[in-house]
Amino acid sequence: MEEVPHLDVTVVEGDFKTGGLKILRSVRPDWSPSDVVFKVFTDGITNTLFGCSIESNTSDMVLIRSYGKNTELLIDRKAETKNFKLLHKWGYAPMLYATFNNGLAYEFVPGVTLDENTVKDPAIFPLVAAMLARFHAIPVGTEKKPILWTKLRKYLSLIPSFYTQPKKRTRFEELFPNGRQSLENEINYLQKSLEDVDDLKTVFCHNDLLLSNIIHSDGKVHFIDYEYADCNYQAFDIGNHFTEFAGVNNIDFSRIPDKDFQVRWLKLYLNELRVCTGDKTEITPEEVDCLYEKVNKFILVGHIFWITWALVQAEISELDFDFIEYASLKMGDYYSRKPAILP
Repeated sequence: MEEVPHLDVTVVEGDFKTGGLKILRSVRPDWSPSDVVFKVFTDGITNTLFGCSIESNTSDMVLIRSYGKNTELLIDRKAETKNFKLLHKWGYAPMLYATFNNGLAYEFVPGVTLDENTVKDPAIFPLVAAMLARFHAIPVGTEKKPILWTKLRKYLSLIPSFYTQPKKRTRFEELFPNGRQSLENEINYLQKSLEDVDDLKTVFCHNDLLLSNIIHSDGKVHFIDYEYADCNYQAFDIGNHFTEFAGVNNIDFSRIPDKDFQVRWLKLYLNELRVCTGDKTEITPEEVDCLYEKVNKFILVGHIFWITWALVQAEISELDFDFIEYASLKMGDYYSRKPAILP
C-alpha cells in the first residue's frame, strides 16, 4: 500500500487553524494561507473535525480530524491508519493524505449524514446493507480472530473505580450501584452464551456504524471514520448498526428496527454478500432467520460494548457530553431486551 506521510504537527484545541495551515503546507502546497476557508463539523462524539478549502474551489476540501484527549487508550491509531489505507485500496474509503501527531488529514466525502428517518428510507437502507456486505467480503485470512472480547475487557479495566469529579462519582454510584462488577458479570454471561452459537462468522467490520458515520449522496452511501474497524463477528457489526437507529443525543430505543425490517435488510445484505463472494446458492428463509437470531444476540453485546466505552470516556473526555447518562440509558434497554433474547 502507498506510504502516507507523517507530519510533526499537533492541532491544539481552540486554535485548530494554526495547526491546520501547517498541515496544508504539505498536503496542499499550492494553496495560499490567506485563501483558506475553514468549516467546523460537529457530528463526532469524541473528535474535532474541520474542513479546509479555498474560496475559488470549495469542492476540493481537505478534512482534518484531531483526536479527542486520551482516546489512544481506547483506539489503536496505527491500526486505524492501516485500515484506512486498506479500505481506500478497495474503493470504500477516501484518500488519506497524511497523519499528524494527533490526527489524520484526508479527502472530503460530499453528502449528507443519515438520521433516524433516512436510515429507514426504502431508497437508502438497501444501499447501507449492500455496502456493509462489501466491507464484510474483504478477505481477512483464517488466522484472524474477533477483537470483541479482548477489546471489551480492556474497556472494562479502564473504567475508574473512583471518578475524579465528585458529580460524576455520585452519578455513577446512583446509576451503577454495583459498579464494574455488574458489567463484568454481564460480559461473562454473554461470552459464555455466545460461545455455544454455531457458525459465528468473523469478517472485516466497521464496528461503529452509527448514523453520522454513513454519508448519502447521489444514490450511493459511504462509511466514514474507521477508528474501531477490525476483524470481528459479522453479527456484531450488523446488530450494532441496528442499535444505532436509536440515535445518540436523543436516544429512543423504540426506533431499533423490528423483525420485519431486519429481515428485509438481512435479505438484501446476504444477496450482496453472495455477489461479492461469488456464491451462487439461493438464500433460504432458514438462513435469514438464523442470522436474525445471531444479530439480536449481538445487539445485547453492542450495548455492553458502548456502555463500557462511555464509562471510560466519562473520566477521560473533556467534551460536553453526558457519557454516564448515555451508558445508563443503554443499560436500561439491555436489561429490557435480554430476557426475550437470552432467557
